[in-house]
Amino acid sequence: MSAPRVTTAPKVVAVTESSPAALSGLRSGDELLSLNGRSPRDVIEYSLLVDEPELDLVVRRRGLDEPMLVTIRKEAGEPLGIEVSSAVFDRVRTCDNHCEFCFIHQLPKGMRRSLSMKDDDYRLSFLYGNFTTLTRFTEMDLERVLTERLSPLFVSIHATDPDVRSGLLRNRRGATSLRWLSALLDGGIEVHGQIVVCPGRNDGAILDDTLAGVLDRYPGLATVACVPLGVSTFSHEDAMRPHTVAEAAAVCDLVESWQNTFLESVGRRMVFAADEYYLMAERPFPAAATYEGFPQHENGLGMARAFEAAFGGDEHAALGVRPGFFAAVDGAPAAGYRAPRLGAVPTGPRSTDDLTDAPPIAILTGEYGALVLAPLIDSLGRDDIRLVPVTNHFFGGNIGVSGLLTGTDLIAVLSEQPEGHRYLLPDSCLSEGRFLDDLTLADLPRAVEVVPTDGLSLRRALENSPVRSTSTTSASTPARVPVTLGASR
Repeated sequence: MSAPRVTTAPKVVAVTESSPAALSGLRSGDELLSLNGRSPRDVIEYSLLVDEPELDLVVRRRGLDEPMLVTIRKEAGEPLGIEVSSAVFDRVRTCDNHCEFCFIHQLPKGMRRSLSMKDDDYRLSFLYGNFTTLTRFTEMDLERVLTERLSPLFVSIHATDPDVRSGLLRNRRGATSLRWLSALLDGGIEVHGQIVVCPGRNDGAILDDTLAGVLDRYPGLATVACVPLGVSTFSHEDAMRPHTVAEAAAVCDLVESWQNTFLESVGRRMVFAADEYYLMAERPFPAAATYEGFPQHENGLGMARAFEAAFGGDEHAALGVRPGFFAAVDGAPAAGYRAPRLGAVPTGPRSTDDLTDAPPIAILTGEYGALVLAPLIDSLGRDDIRLVPVTNHFFGGNIGVSGLLTGTDLIAVLSEQPEGHRYLLPDSCLSEGRFLDDLTLADLPRAVEVVPTDGLSLRRALENSPVRSTSTTSASTPARVPVTLGASR
């Protein structure tokens, strides 16, 4: 029996017990060469195929000379019960821009190879919330997005002036690729935009012109995030530098001014400044209600206010848009910021003796995280909890968010901390149990408890038993509140 030839076939990495896949004999390691005669390009197409009640799979299994046919009968829409190894089976559409502010170009040598992969693929935007510049978008892509309603998408704008945008991207197609943004909005696709603001390049009058261009040409955008660029010590771009306090304050003022204009024109604020701007400008965060449901929470917009609300006991604190057909794709692998952080362990109240003899607690966090947490911890009125801000020497520059903490810097800090204390660490700095520098929790000189990076989880960890432990590394739900500074596109 011959099988269709494919460049890369979906590879099974996990099979759910008692699922249709398990009952049919599928195993981890099997490659799915075709589904009902079709070889899917990506997990989006795959999910539509496995939704059918009758499936004829051509499977290649290690140790067998020839592919085999597996027939599955199930209820329509019933999950097949497998997880595949990647989201894209043909080839990830890589980014051909050369942005000065790209953080991937600022990574030191010796890091995991996967961290250096730049994508500009609308499919990963749909599945995982990655931002795309649309410079590699095509008519066929538009037809598919509109036909299959791949929404929401996330688009990097940076500037609406064609010359400024192409200069920022160092790609001549950057001058014209926003035409696809108009087509997506006209087709009813929900799109969230982003502007990485670079001092002296697209701030000030240019940012003002960009927001005017958004109102004039793209009023259908769901939101627009203004985020600061991250500058590490490994940057080779002389023109890229951190914002000054005055520049950060100017961004806050301009955004808030435009929020009033958008409110009057389209009935919503639309544009928001990232939390880092308020920290850099030494200003209080806007009220939670002004974030209109925290639609770009994971991009650092209103994260502090949402964390504060959850820390105060609000179990329904908004967490924004779930990019996310991802959550409903049968078989889609967890990846990127939605990869599992650590395995969950049973939780419950600590015993009376444990509470009486509880050791002091130290919360490990980035320098920006410490500014957010300090008033919340003070409000508890406890003297057994302290914050331990961890300076990011690994990346250096203006990198101060918790999500970019590395094992190297944590080792240096923990080596100077007393033994016998409880050390709490946000899970946003881990991906499948590993830090960005490829170290693991086992490399740390002190035992730490990894806590989901949201206010309610931290509050519970402070009051009850540990939420997560270093003793388990099985997969769990993805972290909900990763923190990033700047963006690669």
